[in-house]
Amino acid sequence: MKVACVGGGPAGLYLSILLKRQDPSHDVTVYERDPEGSTYGWGVTYWRGLLDRLKEHDPVSARAVEEHSVRWRDGVAHVGDRATRHHGDEGFGIGRHRLLAILAARARSLGVRLVFEHEITGANPPAADLVVAADGVGSALRAHHAGHFGTEIRSGRNHYVWLGTTKVFDAFTFAFVETRHGWVWAYGYGFGPEGSTCVVECAPETWTGLGLDRADEAEGLALLEQLFAGVLDGHPLTARSAGRAGAQWPTFRTLTNRSWSRGNLVLLGDAAHTTHYSIGAGTTLALEDAMALAAALRERDTLPDALAHYERERRAALLPAQSAARHSAQWYENLPRYIHLPPERMFALLGQRHSPLLPYVPPQLYYRIDRAAGRLETLRRLKRWLGPRIARTVQARRLATGDGPGRAGRPDAVPAHRG
Repeated sequence: MKVACVGGGPAGLYLSILLKRQDPSHDVTVYERDPEGSTYGWGVTYWRGLLDRLKEHDPVSARAVEEHSVRWRDGVAHVGDRATRHHGDEGFGIGRHRLLAILAARARSLGVRLVFEHEITGANPPAADLVVAADGVGSALRAHHAGHFGTEIRSGRNHYVWLGTTKVFDAFTFAFVETRHGWVWAYGYGFGPEGSTCVVECAPETWTGLGLDRADEAEGLALLEQLFAGVLDGHPLTARSAGRAGAQWPTFRTLTNRSWSRGNLVLLGDAAHTTHYSIGAGTTLALEDAMALAAALRERDTLPDALAHYERERRAALLPAQSAARHSAQWYENLPRYIHLPPERMFALLGQRHSPLLPYVPPQLYYRIDRAAGRLETLRRLKRWLGPRIARTVQARRLATGDGPGRAGRPDAVPAHRG
């Protein structure tokens, strides 16, 4: 099969790797409009579950990704001069440049053709059995057939800017700062010894009140460095615009499509769907798209059947992430509802921001209910852990004293304790 992947991001590169691993005779080309090594952003996040799946699909690239990632388990929230730290799930960060370099090198080693500085538009699609639109939220291939794909874009309320810093955060860091125009906050996470990603967000009235809508890049960065001096420790912030007119402050665009394929053209990653950055799942979902599409192409007899199966599977898998992203974005859009809670309670509800119930329950009541449920679950886990051990100890003592009832009293014959 001849495959053309349009877009040299993680999704397009990883799909090319999987297809060549499945069948080295596939003719796979990745087209990227930008020069090799140039990319936006600083780092991406992912979690242990994705790393496990990467190891299943291609151990070589997975090892390289893990080797060049940083990891954390703690989250810390700074609200003014208060800080709260919690231990959580294992998270990872890797520089976007590094991730793309790893995937590009692996693709080349398998025989994938990489073509840089070559822009593909909807009017000149490459000749191939399968054309994969992995060219992002602004996909030219998708836009050329917008009526067929039924693209819908919903803009969020808050403005945000994607920045980098030489400050290396040792935990996933949230920082909330109150100004006379309202709250402004940042998410910071390390991606390597050279620095961290720092995403800053605020409500539109705060954005205009602080003058960020009018400031040039240098003025905007200086103001943000001043506001977040407590967590930056003197380190600078850097905008990705590299000296252009000003750092961009868009509102997040949630993109969905009624259909994901048209003939031999299929959407992948951000070209098919986006989820709010506050759940840190964009790259993970794009890579999982690639895994699902590769599997469908391997397992299904015809291309139409494979593309239909891929779409059905990924639509279903995306529902929890899309719901979590929607509620997470709404949590930040309603920040005043939570920000004045005691620090440990605010941080607990920050961790619960994906809940569809939270917006409809008073925050203090939700916190108490969640704590009670957590204690109950802890007791259940303790019971499940202790039950079999106590049973085995009792049976062992009976055997040692000669009180056992024969074979049924042997420790290995004790029924599993279901708690």
